[in-house]
Amino acid sequence: MSRGNVRIVRPGGEIVEIKPSSGMPQEADVERDATEKTASRKFPADAEMASGAGTASTHAPARSETQERTPAARTEAPIKARREAPAPVTPLDAGGKTARRASGRRRLRAILMLGGIAAVVIGAGVFWMRGGRYVSADDAYVRAAKLMVSTDVSGLVSEVDVHEGQKVAANQVLFKIDPRQYEIGLAQAKAQLGQVELSINATKEDYRRILSDIESQNAQVDLAQTNFDRAASLLKTDFGTRATYDQTHFTLLAAQKTLQSLKQQAQVTLARLNGNADAPVETMPQWQQAKAQVDEAQRQLDHTVIRAPFPGVATQVDALQLGTYLVSQTAALTNTGAIGLVSSSHVWVDANLKETDLTYVKPGDSVDILVDSYPGRVWTGKVESISPASGAEFSILPPQNASGNWVKVVQRIPVRIAVEQKEGYPVLRSGMSVIVDIDTGHKRSLSELWGEVPAETSDVPAQP
Repeated sequence: MSRGNVRIVRPGGEIVEIKPSSGMPQEADVERDATEKTASRKFPADAEMASGAGTASTHAPARSETQERTPAARTEAPIKARREAPAPVTPLDAGGKTARRASGRRRLRAILMLGGIAAVVIGAGVFWMRGGRYVSADDAYVRAAKLMVSTDVSGLVSEVDVHEGQKVAANQVLFKIDPRQYEIGLAQAKAQLGQVELSINATKEDYRRILSDIESQNAQVDLAQTNFDRAASLLKTDFGTRATYDQTHFTLLAAQKTLQSLKQQAQVTLARLNGNADAPVETMPQWQQAKAQVDEAQRQLDHTVIRAPFPGVATQVDALQLGTYLVSQTAALTNTGAIGLVSSSHVWVDANLKETDLTYVKPGDSVDILVDSYPGRVWTGKVESISPASGAEFSILPPQNASGNWVKVVQRIPVRIAVEQKEGYPVLRSGMSVIVDIDTGHKRSLSELWGEVPAETSDVPAQP
């Protein structure tokens, strides 16, 4: 079965005629049909011209043509048809539109690139101008007043009045020590005080007696003086004897010596009365000494009852048991001789800020506090003080940087923040980790970009 010749119109009007062969492989026929269908879809007029020309031509016998074609020609026919397929026709105004579209795209790309760079620069500038006001640190912890409550007197623990985790008020009893030995000591001190009062009163009475003896002795001295004068006058007139004169003379001397001794005793007694025999007993040194002993005995007795010095929460209670003997010198140094107390009212935050972040931080700055244990809640506070030295300065072995292998390390400065307690908020416990955001109120200026030194701020609060 023979087929008609296939004509393909190339660009420029050139017509190529392809003679099909009955011996062509089935794959070649399929490729040729596909090429013809493609050409007819893209260029319908050309396809009609080709089909018309093929119909008008005279068909030669298919067998003779097939015999005249060589195997190479039969193989190259479909390949040549594919290579010589007509190119798509581009409309005349398509090139201008494409050029304008490409130009518009280039302009849009340039505008977007420049606009993006400008937006980044402006955004960075605004961010820098608004930055530098807040200082944040996560190296911060909750602190509270805490101590191991003990006593300065020794004795056996007779009573424990609190339990672990109990909230206690100020002056509430924590535990007691057996007070009997201190009650005995107080009684002895009071007895000694009474004895001193009696002694002082007796000294006053003795001083008054001595004064009375002095008056009596003055009379004796006057009598002896009169007798002596009479004996001397009688001796001059030869009416008296020498023996009478000598006796009256020695009597006068003895009376004078006795009077002098009494006066010295009066001075000594008055000195024991602190120079004032009418002064109250409470002003006497010996009475004050005895009274101090009474006060010390009373103090020791009072310290057998251990009270909370401030409100807080009791802890380490189980380490203190009834019957434990407390030694006053070591009671506060061991857990077996004291009860721990953590304040619930005096709470603050210690934030260890980098030294490079303290440029504008000052006392009084407001602070937002976020506690890791309570997400979503924010406490407020104020900067209370800034430490005058870094934490390393207070260490037992401070670093020595005067060495050849010195490496600069940014130091941390402790900053104390007073926390405002809010009603209904959870309890802040000592040692909790927190994050602080300090509002320094600083506003940057463009002059700082050129290295201008900012105004100095004092971290010492003004005196009222």
